[in-house]
Amino acid sequence: MTKFVSNKNETIRLFKNPVLEYFSHIHPVTPVIVFVPVLLILSYFGYQEIGILKGTLCFAAGILLWTLIEYVIHRWAFHYHPKSEAGKRIHFLVHGIHHDYPRDATRLVMPLLVSIPLAVFFYFLFSAIFGVYNLNIFAGFIFGYVSYDSIHYATHHFKMEKGLGKFLKVYHLKHHYNDEHTAYGVSNPLWDFIFGTVPPQLKEKKESENMITNE
Repeated sequence: MTKFVSNKNETIRLFKNPVLEYFSHIHPVTPVIVFVPVLLILSYFGYQEIGILKGTLCFAAGILLWTLIEYVIHRWAFHYHPKSEAGKRIHFLVHGIHHDYPRDATRLVMPLLVSIPLAVFFYFLFSAIFGVYNLNIFAGFIFGYVSYDSIHYATHHFKMEKGLGKFLKVYHLKHHYNDEHTAYGVSNPLWDFIFGTVPPQLKEKKESENMITNE
């Protein structure tokens, strides 16, 4: 059974330098304020360029692409275990602190000093790969990212006691409190099912439900 924990905030100081320490914190609404206007502008010009149907399909493709990137980064970057002391320090700053202090409310979404450069990188990468379809694909990608950040914060600080919200909260907390080698998807479990990293408890429950259904 997943152990639910208090929604109370917790935090530690990461840097002696006050400037670095300041920028290691971020309000959870910040990505919404910064990136939603960007995705709206991109979508507007993208739809002008390729039309409603193609634009909507590209937007959906961008969301799907984000879910894959979310899974890949979480599984193979955030949960890579370096052997050097410098590598361990960097890993702790990037993701280890989140597992040690999962209710740190100002470190649950990506700081702008990281997310903005990454957004610029992916914009030019997608532009080179997708050409004229880039604007809508990247807009969907940003939508997926903002959704991920918002859902991640909610799973740690909102009650989410019913429906999809409860499922996502329980699913993500299994990653924190049961087995960090499963449930890498935060906004959705799609790629966990594809790559076989669904928590065993969830698999067993699903298999039992299928057996009952098939009787």
